[in-house]
Amino acid sequence: MPTGKVKFYDEVKGFGFIASDEGNEVFLHVSALPDGMTAIKPGSRVEFSVVDGKKGAQVLSLRVIEVPASLESQQKARTRKPASDLVILVEGLITLLEGIKPGLEHGRLPEGEHGAKIARLLRSAANELD
Repeated sequence: MPTGKVKFYDEVKGFGFIASDEGNEVFLHVSALPDGMTAIKPGSRVEFSVVDGKKGAQVLSLRVIEVPASLESQQKARTRKPASDLVILVEGLITLLEGIKPGLEHGRLPEGEHGAKIARLLRSAANELD
């Protein structure tokens, strides 16, 4: 079976094209997608069978081999801090939380802006760890 990458796919129109590893472009209709799929991401690596249609080669069926990582996850990976930097952040948070612990034990929340700063720091740490 030939392999290639999805070059283009329009979910609204229900078609696209695959650039085969041999250099040919093959028409891809939504009906050739696996059951339950209504769209496929450009850049997805696929294995497919080809049939000659009225307007040239088109995909009869396909199997997804690999889906590319989203741009968001690639961007996040590039901007992620190294683990050694996170150690410093976590140690600082531990110290900060230990400082507010006695007040919490007595039913007192951090007041106003101090509480908001703590919340921002915790959200920031959570985003770095996610």
